[in-house]
Amino acid sequence: MDSPVNIASFVEPNFGENAYVLWVNEGGPCWIVDPGLPPSARDVIAHIEEHGLKPDAVLITHGHADHIAGVPEVLQAFEGLAAYIGDGDKPALTDPRENLSVNLGASFTVECADTRDLAPNTELTLDGTTWKVLDTAGHSPGGRSFYCAAAGVVFVGDTLFQLSIGRTDFHHSNHDQLIRNIHENLFTLPDETKVYCGHGPATTIGDEKQYNPFLQD
Repeated sequence: MDSPVNIASFVEPNFGENAYVLWVNEGGPCWIVDPGLPPSARDVIAHIEEHGLKPDAVLITHGHADHIAGVPEVLQAFEGLAAYIGDGDKPALTDPRENLSVNLGASFTVECADTRDLAPNTELTLDGTTWKVLDTAGHSPGGRSFYCAAAGVVFVGDTLFQLSIGRTDFHHSNHDQLIRNIHENLFTLPDETKVYCGHGPATTIGDEKQYNPFLQD
């Protein structure tokens, strides 16, 4: 189907993390999803300026370092922007152990004057499109996905990948919770829903239900 939403992706070269810019109309509001390690934020900012977009929010699928490292640069470029993150992952903004940057040998924190919760089953709106916040915790305590029925897309962070799933060997991960949330909150979406992952290529709900070896009954 024709999607009302434009999607630009930006792949960070070291970890292959995907950042996204979402918008409906040229020159209209946009969302920034998971700006990561350099040059992620720089590329996102350049794209927004090139298209004359007006940033409305930063959406964070989860608080791991490779998904939030670019948030400070984005907030500096667009003053007053709110950052949305699930309450369970909010400690990751200020605790290098929780955002796993200590594992990279480069501990950092993110200062954000306006941080807002992503409560499951609530809705966000972007230029006339409606997005449902889905609970996909398990890889991290407050992992969230963003689903737009009209566009037929869902952004899942590190919950689900093409033929794989997010790691659950971190101190705050929960494997059973991750599997349950995938089955209950992602696999209940239409099969043709396009899945935009935190790493790697996009896939579809139908393909992952049928072929993902980690999710077969």
